[in-house]
Amino acid sequence: MKIMKLREDAVIPQAAIVGDACLDLTAVDISNTPKYIQYHTGLAAEIPRGYVMLLFPRSSVSNTDLSLANCVGVIDPDYRGEIILRFKRINQECMPGKQAQAYKIGDRVGQFLVLPIPQIIIRHVSKLTETVRGSGGFGHTD
Repeated sequence: MKIMKLREDAVIPQAAIVGDACLDLTAVDISNTPKYIQYHTGLAAEIPRGYVMLLFPRSSVSNTDLSLANCVGVIDPDYRGEIILRFKRINQECMPGKQAQAYKIGDRVGQFLVLPIPQIIIRHVSKLTETVRGSGGFGHTD
C-alpha cells in the first residue's frame, strides 16, 4: 500500500510490535469544532483496489474523554484525502469544570487495519434457511 506525507512532520504508520494487526496513526495537527476534536495525520493512502482501510481508536482512548465519532472509520480504495480521526467529547456534562482529557500533537491517536473486501452477490428471496437460533437477537445466547 502506498502512503504519502502531506506534511513533512507526518509519521509513517507502523505497528508498535511486529505482528500487530493494526498500524498506529500519529497526530500532527488538531482542529476543534463545538462537537468534535479532529486529529490530522498529515497522511494520504492509496489503498489497493479490492481492499478497505478500517480506522479504530487505540485502547489508550479509555484514558481520555473522547470517543471515535463514527466508531469505525471506513476508507474506500478510491479516497485520496488526508486520513483524519474525528472524536466526540464525552463526560463533559457529567463533570462540570473538569478539563477534558484529550490527545496531543505527537500522540498515537488511532490505528488502522487493511482487509480484503469480499465481493458478494445479493439475491432477493422470500424465505431464509432455518437455524437453531432463528431470529433470536440481542442477548439471545446469554
